[in-house]
Amino acid sequence: MMSQPEISIVSPVFKAAEIVDELVRQLSGAVSTITDDFEIILVEDGSPDASWEKIHKNCSEDPKVKGIKLSRNFGQHYALSAGLQEARGKFVVVIDCDLQDDPAFIPELYRKAQEGFDVVFTSKKQRSHSFLKNITAGLFFKVFNFLSDTQTASIDVGSYSMLSRKVVDQYNRLGDAHRHYLMLLRFLGFRSVTIPVTHRQRYSGKSSYNLSRLIRHAINGITSESDKLLRLSIYFGFLLAFFAMLAAAYIIVMYFIQGFYPGWPSIFVAILFSTGMLLISIGITGIYIGKTFEQVKGRPPYIIDQKLNFDSGQ
Repeated sequence: MMSQPEISIVSPVFKAAEIVDELVRQLSGAVSTITDDFEIILVEDGSPDASWEKIHKNCSEDPKVKGIKLSRNFGQHYALSAGLQEARGKFVVVIDCDLQDDPAFIPELYRKAQEGFDVVFTSKKQRSHSFLKNITAGLFFKVFNFLSDTQTASIDVGSYSMLSRKVVDQYNRLGDAHRHYLMLLRFLGFRSVTIPVTHRQRYSGKSSYNLSRLIRHAINGITSESDKLLRLSIYFGFLLAFFAMLAAAYIIVMYFIQGFYPGWPSIFVAILFSTGMLLISIGITGIYIGKTFEQVKGRPPYIIDQKLNFDSGQ
C-alpha cells in the first residue's frame, strides 16, 4: 500500500496543451514549499488538442504527476469529480488549469486548513475576465441567490480551494447527476473560511466557456439546487388570474356606461401573453422532469478511459 500524501492537487484540463507544462511547474514549485509528499492529478476532459500528450509526458517525467483521461468531454465539474474520487491526500487543492488562479497561494490555503477549517475558499475582488463575462456572471449570481432558498453564492468566490479529507469523502458520496462544485460544497456545510487571492490573465488560449455554455451551466445550477422557479410559476398564474378578473369586471362596468367596443389588437396581445406564460410554466416544469429523468437513470457522471501513475497503473 502506498502512503497517503499530505496534499493532492486536482485540476481539470481542457484545451490547455500550451499550459500543462507551466501548470505542473508552478504547482510543483508552490506545494514543494510545504511538503515533498504530494500528488498532482490532471484530468483531461475529452480535450480536442494535445493536452493528453502533454499530461502523458509530465507523468513519464515525474511520478508525482498523475493523469486521468475521460472517454469524452463531460464538463469541468464532472472532470473535477473524477479527480476528487482518485485523490488520496489528507488535504486536496482544486484549481483550474488556466493559471488565472496563482498556485503561489497554496501555502496560505494550507495554513488556514491547519487552523481547523475543513474548506478554504478563495475570493478575488478583481476578476481578469472580459467585461461581458463579468456582467453575465454577476447577473447569474444575483438571479441564483434570488431563486435559491438557502444559497449565498458570490461572484468573488471561485473553485480555487482546499478541502480536508473529511470533506472530500463526503463530496464523493453525493449522487447528484448534475454537479456544481461550489454549490455541493455549500450543501455539505462544514467549517469554512475565505481568503483573498490574486486573479491573473489566462496563461494561454481562450476560455472554453462561451455564452451558450454559461447560460446552460446557469440553468443547470439553478434548477439543480432550487425548486423556487416552480413556485414562482404558480404565483404568476394566480397574479394573471387576478388581473383577468379585474379586466372582466372593468369590461362589464364599461359595457353599462358607454357600451362595449371590440378591440381585436388587445385580445390578440392578451392571447399571446397568456400563451407565453403557459409555455414558460410548461418549460420550467419540463426542465425539472428532465432532470428527474436523468437522475433516476443512474448513469455514472463520467467514464475514465485511461489513468497514468496510479496504483493500478496504465
